[in-house]
Amino acid sequence: MMKRFMRGAWFLPTALILGLAFLYGPILSVIIYSFNESQLVTVWSGFSTKWYAALLDDGQVLHAAGLSLEVALASATGALVVGTLAGYVLARFKQFHGRTLFSGMVLAPLVMPEIIMGISMLLLFVGMQDAVGWPVGRGIETIIIAHITFTTAFVAVIIQSRLADTDLSVEEAAMDLGARPIQVFFLVTLPLMAPALIAGWLLAFSISLDDLVTTSFVSGPGSTTLPLVIFSKVRLGLNPEINALATVVIALVSIVTFLAAIYQSRRSVQ
Repeated sequence: MMKRFMRGAWFLPTALILGLAFLYGPILSVIIYSFNESQLVTVWSGFSTKWYAALLDDGQVLHAAGLSLEVALASATGALVVGTLAGYVLARFKQFHGRTLFSGMVLAPLVMPEIIMGISMLLLFVGMQDAVGWPVGRGIETIIIAHITFTTAFVAVIIQSRLADTDLSVEEAAMDLGARPIQVFFLVTLPLMAPALIAGWLLAFSISLDDLVTTSFVSGPGSTTLPLVIFSKVRLGLNPEINALATVVIALVSIVTFLAAIYQSRRSVQ
């Protein structure tokens, strides 16, 4: 029995270490080789930061990065507004005509393949252009609309889950004291949902910033986002500049995640 216990005690830590190595090993190798002097991404020839300098001189990458941030900011904000309203309706209004249809329409992007979403949005924009003359071609506006469409579902799920655990007595007390429903929503409900709002916005931002499949269908000339640029560069061959770009993105995401964790911990203490 003791031998079996010792085997189990070794198995779990070993499995954990192997799992973490499998997940984070490639990320660590990307960071290390971003400082490689050689142009060959798998051959180490010395420490150098020249690929970061080359990245700063790459106008295509910088323009694509700026465009991606612009799209992600607009998409996350739009998805937060629409997703908050959708999640509020799903959580607070349990019975109304068409609730099942509404719920299915809101949550469908969670299970729908991205290629189907991309084709659907492309056909929609082409049909709208033929019918009303807008949008004229594909560009940043169509990308933002498409991203809002499928990121809204993620925000709605987070908001619905948060409201499901919220005590209704607080809102009822505010209404008993004379607050109108709209005042209760903005002064009581929204502050209670603050952690979910932040989490939903960050999730929508990261999904929009990372999207490739849907964006490839609804983008056009002059609206090439960063994932599209990276994908086109990788298809032509690996370049250490891509490692430098990936390291910068990893650093930014880590900083944002760390700050969000600090904010959440301080709120929990309060």
